[in-house]
Amino acid sequence: MLTRMYVVLVLVALWPLAITGRMFWIYLGEGTVLRAEGQRQVRAVVTIPAMRGEILDRAGRALAVNTVRYDLALDPEVEGFAARASAFFERLARLTGKSAAYFRRRVARRQSPRYVVLWRGLTEAQKTTIERWKVPGVILEPHFTRWYPYGSLAAHVLGFVGADGHGLAGLELQYDRYLQGRPGRRVVQRDRRGVLKPMVGGEVVEPVHGQTLVLTLDLIRQTILEEELARGVAEAGARWGTAIAMDPRTGAVLAMANVPTYDPNQPTAAPEEARRNRAITDRLEPGSTFKLVAAIAALEQGVVALDDTIDTGDGWAVFAGRTIRDVHAYGRISFAEVLVHSSNVGIARVATQLTPGILYQYARNLGFGQPTLIDLPGEVSGTLKRPDQWSGTTLTSMSMGYEVDATPLQILAAYCALANGGLLVRPYVVAERRAVTGEVIWRARPDSIRRAFRRETARRLLPVFERVVNEGTGQAARIEGLPVAGKTGTASKVVKGRYQPGAYRASFVGLFPADDPRVALIVVLDEPRRSIYGGQVAAPVFRRIAERWIGTFPKIAERIAPREALPEHVMRPLPSVSGQPLAVAAARLWAEGLEVRTIGPEAEQVFVATQRPAPNALVGPGTTVRLQTVRSDTLPRRMPDLRGLSARQALYWLATYRVAVRVKGHGQVVAQWPRPGTPLPKEVYLQCQ
Repeated sequence: MLTRMYVVLVLVALWPLAITGRMFWIYLGEGTVLRAEGQRQVRAVVTIPAMRGEILDRAGRALAVNTVRYDLALDPEVEGFAARASAFFERLARLTGKSAAYFRRRVARRQSPRYVVLWRGLTEAQKTTIERWKVPGVILEPHFTRWYPYGSLAAHVLGFVGADGHGLAGLELQYDRYLQGRPGRRVVQRDRRGVLKPMVGGEVVEPVHGQTLVLTLDLIRQTILEEELARGVAEAGARWGTAIAMDPRTGAVLAMANVPTYDPNQPTAAPEEARRNRAITDRLEPGSTFKLVAAIAALEQGVVALDDTIDTGDGWAVFAGRTIRDVHAYGRISFAEVLVHSSNVGIARVATQLTPGILYQYARNLGFGQPTLIDLPGEVSGTLKRPDQWSGTTLTSMSMGYEVDATPLQILAAYCALANGGLLVRPYVVAERRAVTGEVIWRARPDSIRRAFRRETARRLLPVFERVVNEGTGQAARIEGLPVAGKTGTASKVVKGRYQPGAYRASFVGLFPADDPRVALIVVLDEPRRSIYGGQVAAPVFRRIAERWIGTFPKIAERIAPREALPEHVMRPLPSVSGQPLAVAAARLWAEGLEVRTIGPEAEQVFVATQRPAPNALVGPGTTVRLQTVRSDTLPRRMPDLRGLSARQALYWLATYRVAVRVKGHGQVVAQWPRPGTPLPKEVYLQCQ
């Protein structure tokens, strides 16, 4: 029994030693690993979001910006939350408009035991309110959301972003890698309740914010374009419309719009058709606007001259078994008049003198059948059949803009070549990329793709297209005092591979000023009901846009309304202000358009002792008059000459002498008593009118 007791006592005594030994073993053998694991468990990495770059118009006005929103999450297992849960849910219900039961259900059905998202998109004010509650376990996660201040303005150019912050359309998609930036991170400490706290000396990697895009678009011009396009679509009863304006010298897109449109702040609220940028995604047969290609080919190949006579007969003719008709019978007219009156028969007769390869090559040189390489997503190439795919009617049909598909932007690019002397330029929308600090990282350089035709050909053809507006099919595009060149287009519409009876597309593409084009603008309307002709429904839209745009081009506006020459500076005698209070003297000189400089004291009651230049010297507007001032107590008390001053100025002057004043009438002082220069009495009488 005693032996057993000693054995037990020895074992009990050895047990703490064994524990202590094990602790030393762990400390020496596994301490480093376990300490690192413990440090890892209390460390957490918090992402610092990067701010998406802004999109600005050419004048620096913001078209797409960022707003901060917060997601409200919760760790319901944190100590102290359960006691405040009921009050927290009630407050949250009042703040968000949802019921308290809604938030209880989200907590009860959470997937993770320590994390559940209760609400997304809290404003800064809502976030501040929740922070004041000081509820344990609440997690407020900031993130940036995209906001478009002008709603649907330029929606098809700007595009929109998804819930994950990545671009899904337009420039937001095309330049997503530049706009997105790169998020940073911060190492923080997590306590036993799961609350995150800053860690002293913790690693911090700052985010790299996204770049800012500066566009070639102008907010004012874009607004005008969209307003007039919407008006034109409504008046014509068209299904949709598109309009694009470019600088033909550089390829810079000045404005681009589609109707119907959508609000990029709520893109899913609009049907998919409204989100299509038809300017670059829809292919259409150009109709008569394509006659430019046949005209250039015919002139440069020497098969016809502008003054050559073309027999258009009675307004119809048969080519390869197909009858081609004109709107009117023009008889024998010059080739220039074929273009002016848009004669289908005339252009077809000229085209028959060209080989298929020649017409194809000129169409190819002008950019048809290939993308324009604009910096917007979704552009299609159009369709331009190779000569070995042509039928017997393709040559004459293509000369009139049929059997060829093109986007509105491709047609406009061809007319830009006419405006700039034969160069096919690449359209672009983004002029600059800037860092968040404003430093320019990249700047677009205008680039010509190729020379499409000779400069001399453009010089000869441009006046012909000016005649289209002055006396031909585009007269509805005329602007008083401003030369305009352009071409109308009307084409039957293909639906499911066949021409649909009664369905047409009307278009007009124009240049202004015609003698030195600064703007190329195309308007396309789909299935207009009021009229099928581009000269009647599309040309008026062009005219209204151009008329409102003129004011945004100072040099063009001056041509319409030249500035009148400013009158020469008139030299006038300098009035005498000596002896007058400084306030009265300065007001009088300012009224004469003169500048005032004071020398001497500037107390409240100071008078002018001398002036330079001297009284009655001839001076012009803007002359500086130097006034030497003195205090009132240094001047003799003599009656001043108040005639010609306003009653208020006279009263101010006399108030400095502390004399009583009686005034009869209103306005300027015309008479006074006593006379100027006499000793100052106790009371003064003034007659005003």
